[in-house]
Amino acid sequence: MTEYLAIDKILDEVRSISSVYEATVVSRSGMHIAGDSPKGVHLETFVAMSAILLGAAETATAELKDKLQHVCVELTRGKMVLLSAGNRALLVVTASNEIPTSELATTVQEYADRIAENI
Repeated sequence: MTEYLAIDKILDEVRSISSVYEATVVSRSGMHIAGDSPKGVHLETFVAMSAILLGAAETATAELKDKLQHVCVELTRGKMVLLSAGNRALLVVTASNEIPTSELATTVQEYADRIAENI
């Protein structure tokens, strides 16, 4: 139980970043672990597809003999950044377009690393 409380605290910190809307921790198999999803979306679909998206990108970059840093999906009204949170989870963050993708990814990588320590 302590791990989940730590993860919730980390997600609160992520959500306190200016321009961040939601932050979600997802298992590699596509199950919701903690956090929130964008309003109006089907949670199970959102987390499952997020895990597939990051997994596919990692597989493709492995073929290039390189390591994936993050995946960014650019949207009309914002963006979604997905990062590995260790071998068991990923961090999905939605944010406005006001924050540059590189800045957002760099900032939330620290939180993804902390989540990995608590999973």
